[in-house]
Amino acid sequence: MNDNRIQRIKTISEYHRSRGLTPPLHPLISLIDYRSIKHGPDTSKISWVNDFYLIALKKNIDGKFRYGQQDYDFDEGTMFFIAPGQVFRIEVSRDLPDRSGWMLLIHPDFFWRTALAKNIKNYEYFGYSAHEALFLSEQEETIITGIVQNISREYQSNMDKFSQQIILSQIEVLLNYADRFYHRQFLTRQISNHQVLDRLEVLLNEHFANNASQNGLPTVNYLAEQLNLSSDYLSSLLKVTTGLNTQQHIHEKLIAKAKENLSATDLSVTEIAYALGFEHPQSFSKLFKSKTSQSPLEFRASFR
Repeated sequence: MNDNRIQRIKTISEYHRSRGLTPPLHPLISLIDYRSIKHGPDTSKISWVNDFYLIALKKNIDGKFRYGQQDYDFDEGTMFFIAPGQVFRIEVSRDLPDRSGWMLLIHPDFFWRTALAKNIKNYEYFGYSAHEALFLSEQEETIITGIVQNISREYQSNMDKFSQQIILSQIEVLLNYADRFYHRQFLTRQISNHQVLDRLEVLLNEHFANNASQNGLPTVNYLAEQLNLSSDYLSSLLKVTTGLNTQQHIHEKLIAKAKENLSATDLSVTEIAYALGFEHPQSFSKLFKSKTSQSPLEFRASFR
């Protein structure tokens, strides 16, 4: 078997069949006890792509979870959030008898004509989880477990006209708590966050020192790629740590370099704009005035 094989799972029923599970109680949502999952000898050789959301908490597993370009150990209380169409791989060395956890599978059609159909895209950890799993404290895990138990009770009972809305409400509560816990995680991992800030500063300095006129303006995607982070993750980290997102950091650096050139050189405004990577000097002047309430020439005149 090719170790680079990617297998796509289109439906939740298909996922159950692929794992040797009984059919789901509902075709668009399933809550699975992770102890019931059996890993075959080829499981670790396959990368998976699901056409549905997967939210999971897995514990006491001898193996690693590979998502994007990042590996994670299955530490205590580690949660993962996988959106449809994302590639991941589970590399399990052996099934431990005390392994535990759960997986909540939700097909996008379950959200059809509900607020979550649109709002779930606002939970950024579905985009940046490739670079940051959620590590729960004991208290946080208790909260999440309680919500999942509520979903389980509703899922296991006979579905009626109220069931979908009740389950949707619980899913939204789970996502909101996860959002809060991610925010806490950003704040409590200050050393790691400041290392990213230091690397971002170096990248921006190098960009403007190495002929930005040819390279153009630095973009959010470019910086995120250089830092091996997704753009959403980088902006969220910076916002929590500094109050500014990535684009605002770029603008801050641009204005600082512009002020330096305007006050310490005789370069024209047009030359400064091109040197910073702007295609049009008017765009530079407009940004400068929006950030400083002065035109570039007015700022320069204040130093004469």
